[in-house]
Amino acid sequence: MDTTYTSPVPVPALDAAPPGIHRGFYGMPTYLSLPTPDLAASTAFWTRGLGFIDLFTLPGQVTHLRRWAFQDVLLVPGARDAGPIAATTAFSCVPAQIEEIAARCEELAPGCTGGPRKMPWNSVELTVITPENARIVMTAAHPIDPHSAQAEELRAVGIAVPEPDAENGPEPDAETAPGSAAGSAPGPSPRR
Repeated sequence: MDTTYTSPVPVPALDAAPPGIHRGFYGMPTYLSLPTPDLAASTAFWTRGLGFIDLFTLPGQVTHLRRWAFQDVLLVPGARDAGPIAATTAFSCVPAQIEEIAARCEELAPGCTGGPRKMPWNSVELTVITPENARIVMTAAHPIDPHSAQAEELRAVGIAVPEPDAENGPEPDAETAPGSAAGSAPGPSPRR
């Protein structure tokens, strides 16, 4: 069994560094497709506010946006929903990016953000309503104190909370790490 931690998302740490924009091409395992009546305005919000890049545009057809690997959004021509979409789409970021993203989005569209809020599943989250009325959550995982009540709650539902490694931070265990098949529990994942 391969227990190698492979993810573009860094191990939770208050000083975690973002992996950077991924500019390569791959078969997208999942992506968000959003209709917009104004591709240029939507592209500007997503790039300037949320930190995505315009990976490529086919004029009048699609704009493919990207942040980290597997954080893909396709903007397509279409009518905007009348109200915010009930479902949310979450994109990982690091703790240092939350306030920066909130400030940029508020500058572009005052009143579009909610939070940030500390969540019970070990993250701080910022909710952003985009020009397309999509509800986007920027989520930054925080490290878990292995001696805390939160760590005990996670252990009680079968999620291993590793002791921190002095040099590299906690090492997730592939068998019981949050989000793995063996470590998942009903409800939100404690590490996004």
